[in-house]
Amino acid sequence: MKTFNIMLKSINDVKDFVNIVNKYDFDVDLTSGRYIVDAKSIMGIFSLDLSKPIKVEAHTDNADEFMKEVKPFIVD
Repeated sequence: MKTFNIMLKSINDVKDFVNIVNKYDFDVDLTSGRYIVDAKSIMGIFSLDLSKPIKVEAHTDNADEFMKEVKPFIVD
């Protein structure tokens, strides 16, 4: 499993992120506070507090390609 934080600053960021995640067949969860949603659900993401970094958990051992694609959203 790979864990990192992202920021989604706009509606287009959310849309682009969901499109990237949907290309992969492994599960990706987003955690904000006590809420956990499926990263493939655009409505789920909009239910989170997007003003703060969101924790991403990619449930795969080979996340290299995925990490490259979501790099613009990654924060420390």
